[in-house]
Amino acid sequence: MKACGVEIKSNDAIICIVSKENNLYDIPHTRVQKISLDNAGDAEAVKKFQFTFAKLMEDYKVTHVQIKGRALKGKFAGGPVGFKIEAAIQLIDALEVEVLSGAFIKKELSRSQIDIDFRDTGLKQFQEQAFTTVFAYLEAQNNAYRVDSE
Repeated sequence: MKACGVEIKSNDAIICIVSKENNLYDIPHTRVQKISLDNAGDAEAVKKFQFTFAKLMEDYKVTHVQIKGRALKGKFAGGPVGFKIEAAIQLIDALEVEVLSGAFIKKELSRSQIDIDFRDTGLKQFQEQAFTTVFAYLEAQNNAYRVDSE
């Protein structure tokens, strides 16, 4: 399975693609680490962002996308451009998109039997949250499989 973790910061979708086969994780080198939405008020710019994101997922054969959830209100609430980015990604037909809460990510990372040091991944520091999001998702899939098989 190939999955992509996304962290939305301001007008950027920071991505990290991870594949898992036979309990082995692989982080392929991607041509971009983030995709930006330059003018959220322009419908053409939103369509271009959506097309660029969909094309990247198609090129790397990604079927599942996990977006790190953000607060809807309060001090740490996400901005309006971020929610447009989230909606543009969610509306791509070819992808299964989920928004994962911080609590879910934290729980799955604590349950994981694999300890990966982020510095060993070869990713850029700003991709860390996108990586932990997709890693937590893949570990949750593994845990669900373990529970079903018992």
